[in-house]
Amino acid sequence: MRVAVISVKQLNSYVKSLLECDEHLCSFYLKGEISNFKDHYQSGHLYFSLKDSDAVIRAVMFRSSAAYLKFKPQDGMSVICRGRVSLYERDGSYQFYAEEMIPDGVGDLTVAFNQIKEKLEAKGYFDPEIKKPIPEFPKRIAVITSDTGAAVQDILNITSRRYPLCEIIMCPVRVQGDSAVFELIDAIKRVDKLFLVDTIIIGRGGGSIEDLWAFNSEELAEAIHECKTPVISAVGHETDFTICDFVSDLRAPTPSAAAELAVPDIGELRSYIKNLTDRIALRESEMLKNTRLKIESLFNIRIKNHIESLINQQDMRIDKLLDSLMNNINLRLQKADHSFRKSVAQLDALSPLNVLARGYCIPEKDSAPASLEKLNVGDRIDLIFTNGKAECSVDKIIKE
Repeated sequence: MRVAVISVKQLNSYVKSLLECDEHLCSFYLKGEISNFKDHYQSGHLYFSLKDSDAVIRAVMFRSSAAYLKFKPQDGMSVICRGRVSLYERDGSYQFYAEEMIPDGVGDLTVAFNQIKEKLEAKGYFDPEIKKPIPEFPKRIAVITSDTGAAVQDILNITSRRYPLCEIIMCPVRVQGDSAVFELIDAIKRVDKLFLVDTIIIGRGGGSIEDLWAFNSEELAEAIHECKTPVISAVGHETDFTICDFVSDLRAPTPSAAAELAVPDIGELRSYIKNLTDRIALRESEMLKNTRLKIESLFNIRIKNHIESLINQQDMRIDKLLDSLMNNINLRLQKADHSFRKSVAQLDALSPLNVLARGYCIPEKDSAPASLEKLNVGDRIDLIFTNGKAECSVDKIIKE
């Protein structure tokens, strides 16, 4: 029997054909732990090994399949891959060609979510220190969501009821599907660039992790992180968490809650303003009352001091006037006394009493001084002396 001689290439091609023609090996699921993982970023192909406790096999996932992965494979990760077995003819290496890959025991989206979360958290995207405060009294709010969902109606109804002074700018986008991420990012950038709004609300109603996946995009997280306008995330229900929630400035458990967090309650504001106005009025009344009492007290003190000062001044003036008056009176009295004494002296010098005192007497007739010419013999006359009088009769008149 003659044995054929074949080349290495022919051998590898034959073995490859055997493997690829086996229906059990052309499409099956293989479970193993990833090791020696290499990501060729230029080509997009993934090279790795799958192993268990007893064996190992080389594996590859080409770019056409790797592009659909939701997570990043890593060494030590247990996965389940669907693919086929073949032979790489050039090296004669038997290997597994993976077409799909999911984490073993955990969904691929869950793994992808955790990977993105850890990556962005390490970059500091979730730090509380970088969170921007939400404006308390916004003039305009941009709402980035689907214009057909219930979320937008909840936001519009609540904001119009709570704070009708705020203008709502709608930015309708797709919130799930292949184009959702690009529309969400574009809306964030356009709204932030215009600088027309005070707050951005981004979100949608509830759904599965697949429905909410657009809000777990790393690119969307980058856009929110770089956004200068405060962002409120309102994705899904209260138990749903997305990367958008962590990177935004504020997370709302629901779209309705986002509307309540974005605007104040005008009814509460009115009550607060009324209470504040009442307190101000009461305080103003108390201040006016206290001020009035202080003014009255100061006024009374000043008036009293002023009156006392005036009285003291008047007293001093009266004292001066009295002193001046007494001086004038004394002066006048002195002058009058001097004049009186002079007049008395003059009168005393001319007084007939002085003449009488020298031994003379005054004849009177009918109580009037009598002269010789008026006397007749036989008239009754009185001779007045200093110490009395003598009654006489005229016996004879002798004229010289």
